[in-house]
Amino acid sequence: MDATLSTLPIGQAARVKAYDQCNATDQRLMVMGLIPGVEVRKIRVAPLGDPIAVEFDGRCVSLRRTEANSVRLESA
Repeated sequence: MDATLSTLPIGQAARVKAYDQCNATDQRLMVMGLIPGVEVRKIRVAPLGDPIAVEFDGRCVSLRRTEANSVRLESA
C-alpha cells in the first residue's frame, strides 16, 4: 500500500515516489520541483481538511486534497 501526500501525518517527511496521473496540475507541481526523489513535509491542514500546506526545497505550497491524493510517497 502506497502512502499519498494527503494521508501523510502533519510534520512527517517522505520522498515523492511517483504520480498517479500525468495531468496539467501534476505537471505544474513537477515544474515547481515536486519531482520523484524530493523530500516533502506536510506542515499544516486547513480546519475542514482542504487545502493542505506542504514544504519542499524551501518552498511552502498549498494543495487541494484531490491534488495531494495523486502524489505517491515512500519513506524518507
